[in-house]
Amino acid sequence: MHVIVVGGGVVALACAYRLARAGCVVTVIEARTVGSAASHGNAAKVARAECGPVPAPGALLQGLRWMLKADSPLYVKPSLAPDFVRFMLKMARHCNERDFRIGLDVTLRMVSDANDLFDEYTTDGIEFEMHTAGVLLAFETRERYRDHCEFLRAWEEFGLVPTHLDRDGVQQAEPALSTRIRHGLLFDQDRQIEPDSLTCGLVKRCVELGVEIREYTRVKSFFTADDTFRGVVTESGEDIAGDTLLLAAGVWSGPLSRQLGAPVPIRPGKGYSIDYSPAPVQLNHSLTLEDARVAATPLDGFLRLAGTMEFGGFDERVNATRVGAIRRAAAENLDGWDDPPGAAIPWAGLRPMTPDGLPVIGRLDRFANAYMASGHGMLGLTLAPGTAELVSAQILGAGERSDASDIADIVSPQRFSSRRRVR
Repeated sequence: MHVIVVGGGVVALACAYRLARAGCVVTVIEARTVGSAASHGNAAKVARAECGPVPAPGALLQGLRWMLKADSPLYVKPSLAPDFVRFMLKMARHCNERDFRIGLDVTLRMVSDANDLFDEYTTDGIEFEMHTAGVLLAFETRERYRDHCEFLRAWEEFGLVPTHLDRDGVQQAEPALSTRIRHGLLFDQDRQIEPDSLTCGLVKRCVELGVEIREYTRVKSFFTADDTFRGVVTESGEDIAGDTLLLAAGVWSGPLSRQLGAPVPIRPGKGYSIDYSPAPVQLNHSLTLEDARVAATPLDGFLRLAGTMEFGGFDERVNATRVGAIRRAAAENLDGWDDPPGAAIPWAGLRPMTPDGLPVIGRLDRFANAYMASGHGMLGLTLAPGTAELVSAQILGAGERSDASDIADIVSPQRFSSRRRVR
């Protein structure tokens, strides 16, 4: 079987690797360079402790409050474009406790074995930078801390039991945090992965397995017959035939699915990151400053700040106002923070967001041999190995893991089809 994987981010490469290991002929087609989009600048965390869907109880009201505040953690750029309005209205309908708990259960089940799958990567010879520092969720306000604690039972059911810290406990665990931080939740099993190293490791292993990786190759169109995928046409006019298609192009999977005639509502949620080398402060753990929604991840030789969610268009330009909010959060919450002008160059990238906050994994409507693996939001790195396991089982026709059959239905692209509504 020849599988054409469109996309070159961490999800696409994980899927290509899994399919190649199963004996498939795999061609990866990437419009830019592999790992250069959202995979490059993420928060560098296997975020099992932070895998809740973006649409959450109270998120709609908070979003409205922040709508006119350009430096807020969540910013919705005003637009009357019909596609944008429809998407945001659908997301608003999922900002309730019932849907949030369903989505949280799905993502927790998908990330439950993430650490084991990454360990399998290393066993198979994939080399990448990984740390086991755990993550400390840091709260300035008791209100935000208590809101988070309301849903902790869901994590605890999967063995992710945090240590609750008061102000003294926070200071003992992470001396670099300022006294503004009054509460903390320490998840000591969470890991950190430098994303570029993971991309390089996956590429190297994929090539060893015979995967063809074609960079700077943009898909112009698809050719199909009798509701069956036959191949792609590149912008250079080249035809590439294949037996199976896997759309794993991150935020660009949405437009490509429309072009294919099986539209899936995926829109960009812009995020930012800033790398400091050397690190302005030394941290014992990965941190998430919960009130500011900013992550601080220590890696070999540098510290990465990442955060914000901006709903707008396909605009990858850096907004200085939003970068300033990230830097301000670090300065206010980390003692001794030194950030002179020009100390680091900020990065912006587009995360693939869905209205219900869940990934889109499985067969596309209308086609027997076209699949999608996208819509992972801020969890692309975290969910990549589990996504590869799930979608490869469907492509290969193999039996799925016993705990994944209902997950496959819930995350299926066909939940957005007018002919089938799963949720």
